[in-house]
Amino acid sequence: MKKTLVSALTTALVAGAASTAFAAANPFEDVPADHWAYDAVAQLAADGVIEGYGDGTYRGDQEITRYEMAQMVARAMAKGATGADKAMLDKLAAEFADELNNLGVRVAALEKKVDNVKWRGLFRYTYENRRIEKAEHKRGTATTNDFRLRLMTDMEINEHWTGHARVEYKTDMASAQNATGSNGQVFLNRAYVEGKYGATTITLGRYPAWTEVDSGMVFDDELSGAQVQFGDKAYVKLAAGRYSFAGIENGIFDYGSGQNEDYPTGFNPSASSYWSIEAGTDPAKNFFFGAAFHQLRNKELYRNLSADYSGKAYDGDTANIWEIGARYRFDKNLMISGAYAQNAKGDFAKSSRRAWYAQIDYKGAKLSDPGSYGVFVAYRSIGNTAVLCPTYNVWDGMIGKKGWHIGAKVTMMRNVFGIIEYFNGKSISVGDIEYGGKNRSGRDASSIFARVECYF
Repeated sequence: MKKTLVSALTTALVAGAASTAFAAANPFEDVPADHWAYDAVAQLAADGVIEGYGDGTYRGDQEITRYEMAQMVARAMAKGATGADKAMLDKLAAEFADELNNLGVRVAALEKKVDNVKWRGLFRYTYENRRIEKAEHKRGTATTNDFRLRLMTDMEINEHWTGHARVEYKTDMASAQNATGSNGQVFLNRAYVEGKYGATTITLGRYPAWTEVDSGMVFDDELSGAQVQFGDKAYVKLAAGRYSFAGIENGIFDYGSGQNEDYPTGFNPSASSYWSIEAGTDPAKNFFFGAAFHQLRNKELYRNLSADYSGKAYDGDTANIWEIGARYRFDKNLMISGAYAQNAKGDFAKSSRRAWYAQIDYKGAKLSDPGSYGVFVAYRSIGNTAVLCPTYNVWDGMIGKKGWHIGAKVTMMRNVFGIIEYFNGKSISVGDIEYGGKNRSGRDASSIFARVECYF
């Protein structure tokens, strides 16, 4: 079978499936511009249907193998076709049924699998300098200086289900250690499947959980379990699973002791049982309002803050956090938002059991639009026992801090973000008298944060 015959049939029957117009440049030096098949060959090469040879030639006058023929037809089919184009592809498959047969089916299946797996990535460099008023058990300053690489993949399973995963490597530039405390290790921190049935979305595995109600004030982290969301506009979302605090330096278990403070003796947090329910209006509308409830159970919760610490009985194993939030977009440039959350459990100071913020956003940076930018100004009060893992960049989510938070994000070039933020405020007390008999509330705290993100 000569390639000239295949070229003629491919041009006549496949070209329509690949494209409706020919405008691509021909990459093959042995196909002159005045050849009758020049436009068709150029477009088919641009669409990935034909590849030619490594030396930049097409060799249209030599014999074609069954494998080469199957590749061309299978790739054209993988592009998808309807109506008359599909009919022409069916004719081509029938004309060369012997050549395609098992080999063609196998190649077509391979092409479909390749098309169904997509990869994305992120390089990120972060610098942060934190300062807090010097006191016993506290450092004056602390610095973050790290590099992170993320690889994300999305896989189509069938018409309803997709698979997702994220592999991550994190290195501290000062100590040359990654997140696990040693060099050269890569870890998988997301692996889940997602199913869509009409307006219902089901998520199973280790997936990214996010509280829409408060734009991530209470929770923005990975959760191992299941989530079901009803509604693609106004919605109700149910979630349940296990949440691990491993690696979190401060938070609901930290009792307000602050950054770089050692945990109480014997503290060893294990994975917690978690469930939540959240409901809200359509997030895409100018006005959004929602409410949520979260329950976290762990036998280590609030451990060691017993009568040994100033007579306060802080022992317990449950956090019950309820919250409300709203935002309003005036136009494409200006938005205001706010939220309030409270932990109904524990004999703690009110400032520790409550979290709230008010924020103004102006414009927004877009990866595809170099020079675009967004700025915000906010006041936040993030009590230690009212949140789980906040989304904020500065001071490990600003847990146990209150004060002013401002920032800007700019698209430095296509697919590259530059971020700078500043926080100035004070620490928040957990109880009337803190860990070790020292009152740690009201200590001055500030942070300068800078980051560059490169997406690919």
